[in-house]
Amino acid sequence: MSRVVVIGAGVAGLATAGLLARDGHEVTVLEKNSRIGGRAGTVERDGFRFDSGPSWYLMPEVFDHFFEMMGTSTAEQLDLTLLDPGYRVFRAPTAEGTAEPITIPTGRTEVSALFESREPGAAARLADYLDSAHHARTMAERYFLYNPFTRLRTLAAREVLGALPRLATLLLTRLQSFAARRFRDPVLRQLLGYPAVFLGTDPRTAPAMYHLMSALDLDEGVSYPQGGFWRVVDRIAQTALDAGATIVTDADVTAIRTTGVGRRAAVTGVEWRDADGAAQALDADIVVSAADLHHTETAMLPPHLRTYPESWWQRRTSGPGAVLVMLGVTGSLPELPHHSLFFTDDWDANFDAIFGDRPVIPAPASTYVCRPSATDPTVAPEGHENLFVLVPIPADVEIGGGGSDGTGSPAVERAADAAIDLISTWAGIDDLRERIVVRETLGPADFSRDYNSWHGGMLGPAHILSQSAMFRAQNASRHVDGLYYAGATTAPGVGVPMCLISAEIVLKRIRGDHSSGPLPVPAPSTIGAV
Repeated sequence: MSRVVVIGAGVAGLATAGLLARDGHEVTVLEKNSRIGGRAGTVERDGFRFDSGPSWYLMPEVFDHFFEMMGTSTAEQLDLTLLDPGYRVFRAPTAEGTAEPITIPTGRTEVSALFESREPGAAARLADYLDSAHHARTMAERYFLYNPFTRLRTLAAREVLGALPRLATLLLTRLQSFAARRFRDPVLRQLLGYPAVFLGTDPRTAPAMYHLMSALDLDEGVSYPQGGFWRVVDRIAQTALDAGATIVTDADVTAIRTTGVGRRAAVTGVEWRDADGAAQALDADIVVSAADLHHTETAMLPPHLRTYPESWWQRRTSGPGAVLVMLGVTGSLPELPHHSLFFTDDWDANFDAIFGDRPVIPAPASTYVCRPSATDPTVAPEGHENLFVLVPIPADVEIGGGGSDGTGSPAVERAADAAIDLISTWAGIDDLRERIVVRETLGPADFSRDYNSWHGGMLGPAHILSQSAMFRAQNASRHVDGLYYAGATTAPGVGVPMCLISAEIVLKRIRGDHSSGPLPVPAPSTIGAV
């Protein structure tokens, strides 16, 4: 049994702690904040409970596999509700008035009918598109997402070699052009391109391989875990505790301790400060940092032991930042389903503003709105609605942070005001602003302060080709034995499912397992025997 310290109690840290504790290790998680969850956080005020991070439950098979690895099941841990409709798309008003929103139904048959109604012949092309998406997803899960890339022969499987021509096309073609070759309707193109934002990137630069995301929302549908994503965090944490892990909050790790000579060392533990600022130390045979990788490498390690030094980061592209707006609203909002997307007409200008050479907050900005109170009565007081608004912006700490009831930085509050007005106008909710009784905002400076996020980004490095799969920062230090990395800023990437997978990759690394796909679920009698 090894002594393991996990840095950070976000999704990746909690999942790593659970898997390693269940594998027989003595695990302690140190979390700098007073609550667990990391970016999958929660804000509670005046009877409202807001998820302040992820809100789309996608890739259910990844959750299923994780819970099975922990000796339980998704059905035992979560109460999932399939959303119908899946979401709604709003467009800017025309000269004739409010544009008719486009409601995305649940199920391939219904979605195909919608595509056909907007573009004759689109249903058949969508069938091919989704079949291709499913194939790409299957290949990704078998050979890429769970792959620690410690043995090149894992990529020499017959199925991979046979698919190389198609894989090359998907990797070298951009998602936006891939969709544009198949559909003319601009809204349909946006529907197929927007998942790139979930991956922290621009559909004009994301590899077409990521069209696999469309198999999730357009074919399988979107579910909601009752209680919100905070419930997901709680269940992951509880499985870790049940496996024997210990979680310590208000524990800010300041350094990773090592022993060795030159550019080769081994971990011996960590140094940290408690809630009173007192210096503490904890010995460890293994350290797993699920904190932001840039912060881990540049703040917790000496320069000669950094696998990813500052010079490496200067050549990388950040994903977007975000202004998050959490609103408590009196009365009902039937105009908004559980999920809504507000797409600007000038798609390119919106992404140029975020990712271009001179980044600025887009105006108008494509915006995402979640109304969980449409599905979950526990997130708002009776007679009120809960709105979570996400405005993608440049990752720039100088934009500032948020606050309560308009007390955030001027730039953040202006972006929040603009988003509220956009929702009001585009969705035809004329009195939305007057009905707001709770308002909380977060901005890039909050992400930097709370999560040590690189550039104050919302997600982590963007999923462009050079920052995906084996080209992304990997899960083990090249200079420090016993030091591993998990979370959105390392492989396989951003999003809750990817964080769960990164935890399993760390488990593989520690075991010396080089396999490319998900680990076999252990039988109860084998738990702790490896």
